[in-house]
Amino acid sequence: MSDGERSNGRSLFPRTLETERLELERLCHDTVDARAYYEHCSEHNPHIEEVTRYLPWGPHETPRETVEYVDELERKWTEGTRGEWVIRPKSGEESETRNASEQSSSEGLDRPLGPCERVDDPRDGAGEIAGSACLVVDWETRTATPGIWLRKRFWGRGYSAERARALVALAFGRLDLDLVAVPVEDGNETSRRAVAQYVEALGGQYDGVVRNSTVRPDGRIVDHHRYTITRDQYDPDGT
Repeated sequence: MSDGERSNGRSLFPRTLETERLELERLCHDTVDARAYYEHCSEHNPHIEEVTRYLPWGPHETPRETVEYVDELERKWTEGTRGEWVIRPKSGEESETRNASEQSSSEGLDRPLGPCERVDDPRDGAGEIAGSACLVVDWETRTATPGIWLRKRFWGRGYSAERARALVALAFGRLDLDLVAVPVEDGNETSRRAVAQYVEALGGQYDGVVRNSTVRPDGRIVDHHRYTITRDQYDPDGT
């Protein structure tokens, strides 16, 4: 389905996803003002270096770069190779602030908290853009790779694990894939603990280290720790 649609014309990816505390909506020009999104991704954002430390993209230098980034996301959505959703906390979200041992930052795509850091009042930010979540699909190997990034003020709320459960359910349900693979950059120990926790809860396992797995925007070649869940292992009720 190279056009990213089922035979009945419905998109492979759902336009919206909902969890207990989060609303996820397709990230595209119709739903997000690219120039406003640029403010969160910009090199001028005071926290951007921390936010992008383990991300596969670096700070955006111009609004045009953000527009082109959203263009690319729209193309991949249509092709059916990547779904991307903007994350917004629901109204009345009042989860308790969590410390570093409870932070669920996965895939090396969300910078974890330090041991003594806290986020702002967890009741604020309802309806705001907290970040985005993605699901990258390799149809040849029938594998999905979830990802996430969050603005600093939304760290420590457990959002990463919450959206991960929704994306894993999507991968094995609507998309009918065989494997979910979660890479975490070597050195990102807080993320490793968080990912290991939810992968194990969902029935998955730790596979090992993939050496020279990828190249970061700054040219660094990094290793990844790989966690996976197979269709047969998947336990949607795992806790």
